[in-house]
Amino acid sequence: MSQNPFEIPQQVRDMAEQNVEQARQAYGQFIDAMTQAMTFWSKSLPANDVSSGFRSVQDRATKFAKQNAEAAFALASDLASAKDIQEILAHQSRFAQSQMQAYALQAQELGRLVTEAMQSLQKPQR
Repeated sequence: MSQNPFEIPQQVRDMAEQNVEQARQAYGQFIDAMTQAMTFWSKSLPANDVSSGFRSVQDRATKFAKQNAEAAFALASDLASAKDIQEILAHQSRFAQSQMQAYALQAQELGRLVTEAMQSLQKPQR
């Protein structure tokens, strides 16, 4: 055994990794069901510029939610396999930096799509 008092035992790391994988699978089932429900619901909307703009925003938001969840699961997996506190802090720092950049880009893109959808509201419908 290591002399590092902050070292995380292998058994704890193994159990944490199993828990992360189970949570990832449960989330995957949930997101699949949610995606099917949203698809069914959006198909019931009338086909026009407004609903098309709404679908674009919805589709992109769903894509971003999936990407962000995958990033969070990747972090959880990294944390579960971390050997000590220093490794945990390094993973968290990298995650925070990369996600803040991702959130900024996602917000810009969603803002652009919402603006386009709102502009389609102002156009006369034919």
